[in-house]
Amino acid sequence: MNQPTSSDTVPEMQLLRSMLYVPGSRVSAIEKARELPADAVILDLEDAVIPDQKPGARKAVADVLSAGGFGPRAALVRVNAGGTPWHHEDVSMVAVSGAAGVVLPKAEDPSQVEAVAARLDDEMSVWAMIETPRGVLAAERIASTSGVAGLIAGTNDLRLDLQAKVSPDRAALTHALQMIVLAARAAGVAAIDGVFNAPKDAEGLRRECLQGRLFGFDGKTLIHPEQLGIANDVFGPTPDEVSFAARQIEGFTSAQANGQGVAVVDGVIVEELHVRSARQLIVKADLIRDRGW
Repeated sequence: MNQPTSSDTVPEMQLLRSMLYVPGSRVSAIEKARELPADAVILDLEDAVIPDQKPGARKAVADVLSAGGFGPRAALVRVNAGGTPWHHEDVSMVAVSGAAGVVLPKAEDPSQVEAVAARLDDEMSVWAMIETPRGVLAAERIASTSGVAGLIAGTNDLRLDLQAKVSPDRAALTHALQMIVLAARAAGVAAIDGVFNAPKDAEGLRRECLQGRLFGFDGKTLIHPEQLGIANDVFGPTPDEVSFAARQIEGFTSAQANGQGVAVVDGVIVEELHVRSARQLIVKADLIRDRGW
């Protein structure tokens, strides 16, 4: 069976299965990231860099970005939060760096995002980290702010602020995570799940990625290169999903040719909304195949 190709009506899609944090103070790690199978690289000037090293890390990140070489990977920079001594210079550096955008920690109000977006050119975007109770409650307004490309769940800080216990099912964070996805979807921007803190626990990472995909997240932020394969696998469509999507499109096309508005494929009703979703899934699968990871 020939697989249907994507339609011109399918919106442009960016792969965001895996977004890897790389300490801005570790130039060797950044150089390595240029070759890793990450859909996006977040050069981190915030939590991963101690205060004494922040000016040097900013300079190192600026030099690396000016050299380019990240290929299809989106190169983002997590700046220090507004109100810190480093925030203004961090944003100034990113604005002229050629990065794809800014990851803004502790986003709690649209005005914070607007202030950063106003300093960037039109090709750059803001990724707002939702990692406080105020941020969760303001997520809808933040996601709708001009210049925002996506919301990133900052689960470690959020759990701390909530005084919540750690559990494999992330029960204490479920409501907040779903609020983030709802806000992102309402605004038409991406939603990225928070980090998994145990790089060697492959089973735990897969479980959390599966939960994130179930919730509707587009991908996951990661803290170690060894986590990339699992995130890419879970947040990419399976062969069975691609095959079913192709059958949905073919079945619906055939039904329309016979004057019918719905089809039945594998015992399941297929309408126009399912076909749109199927086309998007096939576009994603094509992008992954072309990228090779």
